[in-house]
Amino acid sequence: MGLSKTEEFSKEQNEIAAIAKVLGHPARIAILQYLAEKKSCVCGDIVDELPLSQSTVSQHLKELKMAGLIKGEIEGPSVCYCIDAKTITKANKLLGDLLMEVGNNCC
Repeated sequence: MGLSKTEEFSKEQNEIAAIAKVLGHPARIAILQYLAEKKSCVCGDIVDELPLSQSTVSQHLKELKMAGLIKGEIEGPSVCYCIDAKTITKANKLLGDLLMEVGNNCC
């Protein structure tokens, strides 16, 4: 099995790749859009909004949380989720800078 050699790349390149990987599934985009629209913590409502099972939504929420794009707090028997504004702001800057950099170098 080959190594991914991620240590051969800069911290910033690895951060951008991690964000891009998490954003690489439309369900995760839908979850982020839903949370952004609600502008508050949301509990079980997310499952009602997506054409996916509870377990699949939970897995996507886990991935978003591990990447730091959302936060989750336990409130009784449920977990409430919201956007982590600090991480989203950082992701926006990293991705924006990258896209501006590559977008301005066309022949």
